[in-house]
Amino acid sequence: MSDAAQPTAAEVRAAAEAVKTALDRHLAAVERRSGEDDPAVYEAFNQLAAAAEAYDELLYDRYDEVTPFEIPGGDDSLPPYTGPEEPNALSVLIRRDYTVVEPQRLLAQAQRVEAADEDSTQVSGTVPGALGVLFGEFEPDEIASRHKEFGLEEGDSTLWVTAAEDPAEAGEWLEAPFEGADPQSVICRFDVSAVFDDEIDDDLEEDLESELDGELDGDEDLEPLDIDR
Repeated sequence: MSDAAQPTAAEVRAAAEAVKTALDRHLAAVERRSGEDDPAVYEAFNQLAAAAEAYDELLYDRYDEVTPFEIPGGDDSLPPYTGPEEPNALSVLIRRDYTVVEPQRLLAQAQRVEAADEDSTQVSGTVPGALGVLFGEFEPDEIASRHKEFGLEEGDSTLWVTAAEDPAEAGEWLEAPFEGADPQSVICRFDVSAVFDDEIDDDLEEDLESELDGELDGDEDLEPLDIDR
C-alpha cells in the first residue's frame, strides 16, 4: 500500500476510541440483559465486532500491526441480508439438541405428570412416550431451563429470526415448517455450542503454556544464590 493510501494516525486513534465506546455499550447491554437471547446484547455484540474489525484493519494499514481480537460468529456466519427493509412479519426458528443421559429420571418425571392428570393416557413407560408427555406439558423454554431435572443434557442450539413481507396463511407451512428457511432473510441469529467454550479453553491453555515456557526460559538466566549458612 502506498503512503498516500494509508489511513492517518488520527483515523486510527478515532477507530480505537470507537472500540472503547462499543465496549462500554456492550457491557451496559449485558448488565441490562432481559434474558439469554436479548436482542440488545446481540446488537451490541455486532457493533463491537464491527468496531474491532475496523480498528484492526486501520492499525495494520497504518502501522503494520494487528490486534489479538477474534470475534466468533462474525459477519461470515450468514450471507448478506436481502429481506424486506421494513418486514411486516417474522418467523422465529429454534433448534435445541439434547442427549438423554438419565432415562429413569425422564420416565419418573413423565409419570408424575400423568399421575396428576386423571384423564391422561398412560404412555410414559417408554422414552419416546415420556418425551411426548413432558414436551406436551412444559414450554420449550422451561424444558431448556430445567433439562437436568428431566434427565437431559444440553447440546448445541440455534435461534433464527427471519423476516417476511407478509404473514403466512393459517396452516400454510405446517406440513414442512422448516423447509422454506432462507438464510438471506435472517435478521439475527443466536448460536450456543460447547465448541465455543472449547476454543476459549484451548486459547487459555496455550497462553498458560507460553507463560510457563517463558518463565522456564527466564530461569536459565538466573545465577545461583550464594547463601552463608
